[in-house]
Amino acid sequence: MTVFQNSLADALGTFQSLQALEPSLLRASEAVKSCLLSGGKLLVAGNGGSAADGADFATEYACRYKHDRKPFPAINLSACGSLLTATGNDYGYEATFSRQVEAFGKQGDVLVALTTSGNSPNILQALQTAKRLEIRTISLLGKDGGRARGLAEIELLVPSTVTARVQEAHKFLLHSICEHVEEALQEASKSAKTS
Repeated sequence: MTVFQNSLADALGTFQSLQALEPSLLRASEAVKSCLLSGGKLLVAGNGGSAADGADFATEYACRYKHDRKPFPAINLSACGSLLTATGNDYGYEATFSRQVEAFGKQGDVLVALTTSGNSPNILQALQTAKRLEIRTISLLGKDGGRARGLAEIELLVPSTVTARVQEAHKFLLHSICEHVEEALQEASKSAKTS
């Protein structure tokens, strides 16, 4: 088999394993929908490629997903270089997301945390801070879940040891959440226009 064929076979196997996550995916979708429709916001955190996936997820709400509708609040916590570097310099890299959760988060919000290894110190601290502040949490993990396993209220654990496959699956899961939530957000937008 070629490199491409091996990668494709691995990706297909990883995606087929996601069927077991449907109950958790539905719970995550309901948490996101309930948060946004009740006036809460999404706080989204990830490192590296997971930061890029989280940025896209936040954009799907603050801009739009499929159709024109009103924007909903979703903050990409990896977006501001000056805030990240100041926090890292003054408090340590592990505090880069938890300080923002403390600054921007409140009860009724949802933290969506992505880590392919499950061991990113800044994600671990963000999840712990959210729990302390009674902010709901959704984690997207890979491999065996690492130290993040069990920290979030809702977990989507992709059981692959290949980082690229985990990231591809996380992107699919995030878009699936968007698809489950979009109709309710459309309806809320229509109601807001007519009232």
